[in-house]
Amino acid sequence: MKQLFSRRSFVQSGALAATACVSSSAFSSFAEPSPASGKPLPFRVGLASYTFRNFSRAQLIGFMKQIHVTSLNAKDVKDHLPMDALEEAKAVQDYAAAGIELHAAGAIYFRGDEDAVIRKKFEYCKRAGISVIVAGDPTPETLPQIEKYVKEFDIRIAIHNHGPEDKLFPSPLDVLKSIRNMDPRIGCCIDVGHTVRAGTDLVEAIHAAGPRLFNVHIKDLTSFQSKESQVAVGEGIIPVREMYQALIAENYKGSVDLEYEVHADDPMPGVIGSFAYMRGVLAGMGYINHL
Repeated sequence: MKQLFSRRSFVQSGALAATACVSSSAFSSFAEPSPASGKPLPFRVGLASYTFRNFSRAQLIGFMKQIHVTSLNAKDVKDHLPMDALEEAKAVQDYAAAGIELHAAGAIYFRGDEDAVIRKKFEYCKRAGISVIVAGDPTPETLPQIEKYVKEFDIRIAIHNHGPEDKLFPSPLDVLKSIRNMDPRIGCCIDVGHTVRAGTDLVEAIHAAGPRLFNVHIKDLTSFQSKESQVAVGEGIIPVREMYQALIAENYKGSVDLEYEVHADDPMPGVIGSFAYMRGVLAGMGYINHL
């Protein structure tokens, strides 16, 4: 596979990896603890396929192998996880052959959908063996329909907040207000960047969600007021260590998925740096994983 990042970018990412105190053995999403030191990872470290939205499934799988990530939140973009049943089956087969686990799908949008359309979206995830749907902007009128299918399919819904531009769910706290009396399998996907831009304390949001937190999308910003200030994780001001501590305190067992939305045509330098930093922070907290 053709390398899509420059030597300079690779060297910069390597320097970040060294700064994060992470060795080459840290490039796995979850593994057995070191017999000498360290504890098993408290949660999964995964990838949102939207990060590689301009690349094919084959390229995505190749990139995941390079960064040693085996946990994927897949989206119906390019050919990552097509809605068509036959094409979806081929995608699922490809991921299984590559040792990649599909733990979530999305964001999948539920904007006033009719009952039959909602059912098709649940069937799509059921076929792929996916247990969490990351849901975008379900309207209040749609939530009771979604709850019906949550019960029928036993698939959890994690409503994704989208920051101050989102008129329904700018913050995870807005999600929690809307679902507090619903089935416990309806919860949150906390998008870290959008949460802080909505003026919500990230750590407080994690504690507020508690057992209703089913997925986390991680990104970094240099300004909590600017969506355009996104950078590789570790280069901004998101409190990553404090976020991890809150997740651990809440016994979170889901996935923290990198959603790197900038440099769509050449995301690998930022992706490499982000995973180096994320794993380095975990290593500094005593969590060591190996290939």
